[in-house]
Amino acid sequence: MTESTKTLPSPKRRFALWQGAAALSTLALVPLATGAMATVDASTQEEISRFMDVFLEVKSNYVEPVSDDKLIEGAINGMLASLDPHSGYLDARDYSNLRTQTDGEYGGLGLSVTMEDGVVKVIAPTADTPADRAGIKAGDYITHINKELIFGMTLDEAVDQMRGRPGTKVDITVVREGQDKPLEMSLTREIIDVKPVKWEVKGDVGVLTIASFSADAGRDLKAAMVSVEKSLGHKPRGWVLDLRSNPGGLLDEAVNVSDIFLDRGEIVSQRGRKKGDIERYFAEPGDLAGGAPVIVLIDAGSASASEIVAGALQDQHRAVIMGERSFGKGSVQTVLPLTDTTALRLTTARYYTPSGRSVQEGGIEPDIRVPQLSDPDYKNRPRFRESDLRRHLINEKKVDNSLLEKDEKEDPRFTATPADLKAKGIDDYQLYYALQTIGRISTAPRMAQGSKPAAKPSARN
Repeated sequence: MTESTKTLPSPKRRFALWQGAAALSTLALVPLATGAMATVDASTQEEISRFMDVFLEVKSNYVEPVSDDKLIEGAINGMLASLDPHSGYLDARDYSNLRTQTDGEYGGLGLSVTMEDGVVKVIAPTADTPADRAGIKAGDYITHINKELIFGMTLDEAVDQMRGRPGTKVDITVVREGQDKPLEMSLTREIIDVKPVKWEVKGDVGVLTIASFSADAGRDLKAAMVSVEKSLGHKPRGWVLDLRSNPGGLLDEAVNVSDIFLDRGEIVSQRGRKKGDIERYFAEPGDLAGGAPVIVLIDAGSASASEIVAGALQDQHRAVIMGERSFGKGSVQTVLPLTDTTALRLTTARYYTPSGRSVQEGGIEPDIRVPQLSDPDYKNRPRFRESDLRRHLINEKKVDNSLLEKDEKEDPRFTATPADLKAKGIDDYQLYYALQTIGRISTAPRMAQGSKPAAKPSARN
């Protein structure tokens, strides 16, 4: 819970990974580099010796024979799992899945999931997929697959059971807070071909929905904007950029999408462990929206790359951010290939918005909080965020809990019920409110980007 791929001088790829993809990984064998023992200090050698003592005892005395591969894989699993929720080892299957997802097409039900206390928990369904059409929501717990209890399974085992040949059916049992009984759902598997960008025209406003920041999301967004203008026959009054339930993706695509609406200034910076290990990304001249008003919709499922875009446009005073507080994933993962089929995904940096703030834990706070009143379960449905993940990175600056507490407070301005809205033909209240707001602000002077001219990015970028 992706941005465009950055190719580094070494064979590495940088990702601000979506939180669901990070949760789907398993870990495996990482070879010890030749001569590595000679490069570590005495203390480290002592710890490695302790590990070998345990390894040999288990291999010799465990009740059943255990292969070296299984023991090493388990050790690597434990090592990486102790760091943070997004670091992990990618075996051949996971590495292939990751590359497929960043390319925008994969098989299954269209769910981003994680494991919580032995139960599969839904982070977010992907729009217009079997899971989304069946009504599965963020925060749901999947307890049975094809009537089989999955408690105690690994996440990979549960995901494997949900996958299968396109056209075949799978029965899912879902437990949802606020519902007295489990929900039984029958879904048909299909190839999930995620089109990163969709567009539509509402009145004279262009609505752009980005489902994920997979490869070419920026290019596809430009094409969608051209299609909106052709459909209208003129420039739209304003734009709604819908990033709700967008779990993220490639860093470069987040930069490309932000740049479409910015004429200058910093978009995002990423900072590693060393003070000098900083990379900054800047906008190129040219706001393709021509300064027209922009509203960005976010919710608890908007993560990583989505938060980079929302944070950049918010800090540069280029857009109004509307909806709910975002997921709060402010870290960058580097994918380090180990072989042709395996890789290590390691958290190597934190990213910061142009004003220098980190969204880690706290997320992006919308300028205008708008609940999804058209969702009958919006009051009871739990919001699942980065701060709920075990061993998540702590924000270097203390998160303002008073802002987080706003999530629990009801705004007296928003009192309509789902039935009231349905009677008026409103099935997406947040989008409706955004369109109404565009109508109000589009008659005001065009929104100017409030930032100083920025230097061009260095050759390193």
